[in-house]
Amino acid sequence: MVRVFTHRWCLGHDPGRHHPEAPARLRQVQDHLSSTGWELEEAPPADLSTLTSVHPAPYLEMLAQTSGRGRTTFDADTYASPGSWKALLGGAGAAVAAADVAAVGGRALSAIRPPGHHALARRPMGFCFIANAVVVARRIQSAGKRHVLIVDWDVHHGNGTQALVQEDATIRYVSMHQWPAYPGTGRARERGVGNIFNVPLAPGLGREVYRSRLWQAIGDATRDFVPDALVISAGFDCLQGDPLGGFTLEPEDLADITGRLCNRWPGVGIASVLEGGYNPSRLAVGVAAHLHALKSA
Repeated sequence: MVRVFTHRWCLGHDPGRHHPEAPARLRQVQDHLSSTGWELEEAPPADLSTLTSVHPAPYLEMLAQTSGRGRTTFDADTYASPGSWKALLGGAGAAVAAADVAAVGGRALSAIRPPGHHALARRPMGFCFIANAVVVARRIQSAGKRHVLIVDWDVHHGNGTQALVQEDATIRYVSMHQWPAYPGTGRARERGVGNIFNVPLAPGLGREVYRSRLWQAIGDATRDFVPDALVISAGFDCLQGDPLGGFTLEPEDLADITGRLCNRWPGVGIASVLEGGYNPSRLAVGVAAHLHALKSA
């Protein structure tokens, strides 16, 4: 059984007219999954004590102060609206619910927004505020699963995730991303304490190149590391036709990688966290293909 968690508050984050990270992204995912037989569960919102495992309390308090206010600008493309703080709590709550499923060997997806893998410990950036994948990893570890593998196939490098785990040998981070591209990090030579495995690739390559290079990096990351749980930063802007990326992958390619991850470590829990994907119809189909692979593998 694969569980899907979300929260209605996630639709209340409004970064502005014409912004690519729009509520329609998640709404289309929710509608598509519901129409194809998936049950969406609303998780309780996260509490601050859970988020302080990753972000300092003063940073969270600063984000909380945006609640009910007008637009708050953090950088050239990252804005908070009056409903953003509740959206962050709802999204993180869904991510934590997925983590709790993975911690006992199950599989779950958190269908949430805004994304999180660019968020730094004390600063929002790149549409992101809360480093949800790292929150998930820390939650899983708090349940006694020491070694966690994070696989990030979003077309952009997860600089926030990397910065938050690069000194922690109990977590290994694999990121395949477009190079050069925002945010300008993610070179192969960035290795942390030997736990960072970046795969920067050019746009427009053949689908098999992306699949094989990602799988090679996963193999390299786990040659001497057996994960107790997996976290997937599931960004669907790596699909062909995304307005913010140039990769050529199709939903079946991500389903293939998902199935391989499931089969390589049978019985190991998996928590997926929705990251990017800015063509809403492609995003919805990609999420469905990923979930089907989690269910059938």
